[in-house]
Amino acid sequence: MAEPRTIQWRTGALAVDFVVNADGVFCLSQILPSGTEVSASSGKKLFKSCELPLVSLRLAGEGNSFTHKTSKAAIGSCVSLRLQYETHAIQKDDTAGTETFEVTSTDETTNVSVTTRLTIFGSIPVIRSKATVTNTSSTSNVTVTQLASLTIGGLASPSSTDAFGDYNVLYATNTWFREAQWTEHTLPDLGIDNNGICELPDGHVASQATFRLGSRGSFSTGSYLPMGILKSKDDTDVWLWQVESSGSWSWELGDFKNNVYLTAGGPNSVEHGWKAHLAPGESFTTVPVSVCRTTDGGGIESAFAALTDYRRRIRRPHADMDNVPIVFNDYMNCLMGDPDEEKITALLDPVAESGAEYFIVDCGWYADDSNWWDDVGLWEPSPKRFPSGFKTLLNKIRSRGLIPGLWLEPEVVGVRSAVASRLPEEAFFHSSGQRTIEKGRYQLDYRHPAVITWMNSVVDNLVTNYGAGFFKFDYNIEVLHGPDAPSQGAAHLAHQRAYLAWVHSLFDRHPSLVIESCSSGAQRMDYAMLAVHPLQSTSDQQDPVLYAAIAAAAPTAVTPEQSATWAYPQAEWSDEINALTVINSLLGRVYLSGRLDKMGESQLELVREGMRVYEGIKGLVKTAHAGVVSVGMPDAVCARLLQIK
Repeated sequence: MAEPRTIQWRTGALAVDFVVNADGVFCLSQILPSGTEVSASSGKKLFKSCELPLVSLRLAGEGNSFTHKTSKAAIGSCVSLRLQYETHAIQKDDTAGTETFEVTSTDETTNVSVTTRLTIFGSIPVIRSKATVTNTSSTSNVTVTQLASLTIGGLASPSSTDAFGDYNVLYATNTWFREAQWTEHTLPDLGIDNNGICELPDGHVASQATFRLGSRGSFSTGSYLPMGILKSKDDTDVWLWQVESSGSWSWELGDFKNNVYLTAGGPNSVEHGWKAHLAPGESFTTVPVSVCRTTDGGGIESAFAALTDYRRRIRRPHADMDNVPIVFNDYMNCLMGDPDEEKITALLDPVAESGAEYFIVDCGWYADDSNWWDDVGLWEPSPKRFPSGFKTLLNKIRSRGLIPGLWLEPEVVGVRSAVASRLPEEAFFHSSGQRTIEKGRYQLDYRHPAVITWMNSVVDNLVTNYGAGFFKFDYNIEVLHGPDAPSQGAAHLAHQRAYLAWVHSLFDRHPSLVIESCSSGAQRMDYAMLAVHPLQSTSDQQDPVLYAAIAAAAPTAVTPEQSATWAYPQAEWSDEINALTVINSLLGRVYLSGRLDKMGESQLELVREGMRVYEGIKGLVKTAHAGVVSVGMPDAVCARLLQIK
């Protein structure tokens, strides 16, 4: 065995230390904000160090080391403990303001190499990681069953006397109508504690305990946000991370050498049916994972500020996020999917007078009646709903100084739609040879060129011939299986990447077009989607009192200027409730709705007053950070809101 070797990477944002351990394995040993003094050790400890291999890789036929956790954990695989450090390089991009550390390790036993790319953006204390595994054999295939994007051991400060007692974990549920709700837990509550096993003379370095959070399928945030926090109880040390996947993902905390580790990434074999079958020379690259560490005493608010700044750096630039205009959408507590020429015309004057710049015709514009759910896919306007012509109506919207927009669900085709038989069979998801059907819809597979050709024709027609300047791209089914392939999970990830590449191509062809991301509200509120889309729906919640908690927490999940928060005043509501729904929207991007045409003048003036307030503060919205991050809704606040209601 060789002596451990330390490699240092110093940037304007972070000081990162790596170790090539005695076995020749490359490990990430420490991340600290630049200028932070290294904490002194609390005293005699059982282990001199607690770093883990940077790469957590698992191959078919390979299990875990007997001294580590079982294979249900993401760490400890034999191949991860064999990967030998080969080389590293540091690359600076002065134009982009980034610095990247790239390291490659190899395993001669299985003929694989793994290259990890760690990127830092200017002075932001966030590190972004992706890993690429390559089959370097000239003759043999290899099957990858897990590749984490990043693994870090020793998260608790060296000064901590009790890593499991000094730190708490926070994560956020993100269920439909109740998004972005953070809860806090002790590590022992999650089963992570010192159970004495490492003190035994058997060579154990960890217990079997892990805590995993994740998502499977096409709703990346259908249960939880792809984020987590580990923070010291005195708020002086905070780790905050996000997985940038629009589909399956997971992160894991556990104990290792009496400290805490984090590993995170996209889909894997055990949880998501994912495998990468690599022929000689083939590679696979993970989804990005980003990790922030702050030690300035600002607690989680300081960490969220850094993550928000980072999110602004990784997005595709778009004028919408610079101009942050007011958007009116006719759905929520308004036309509710039943638009027609008369109703929309009645809304135009009050909407224009509110200060809105966009008028979005939400779902239903393509159907003659309300029985359209399983018939979507053709995306041609209904002559019955718009007898004077749909183009005439959109021109009328534009004549009032409003840019017209439309709702689309571009990833699905209803089972009764004519499009279901027009596209080739391979253009749809299949499971065990059968078309995947979910809630009366087929799932399109964006890997197939016929899907791209068809949806390009739909979008180009609505933009060029009808003058649409905005699309709300919705997605209302959650697909867990398919498409058929040797690995359904890998095929699903490839589809998701192809879909986002298609959205990129729309912006390339139509640079001024605004596209909002919506998946039953916020069921895909992740930064794979939000690095592409300038706007994100935050909820389908229809009660302004219940929306208050969502509006307050949304800036933890999405930058304020991308956070479309509904304001839907009603003629029958009190001024207090109408004021509340407007105030909710002021915490992000105003996304206005409601039957403004039914409201009295004093009620409309209240709405217009709120919009004037927004116009006065919107310049701050695009540079704002999350404020005091609430963990749950305080009982006193809930009681007061209920009194208002």
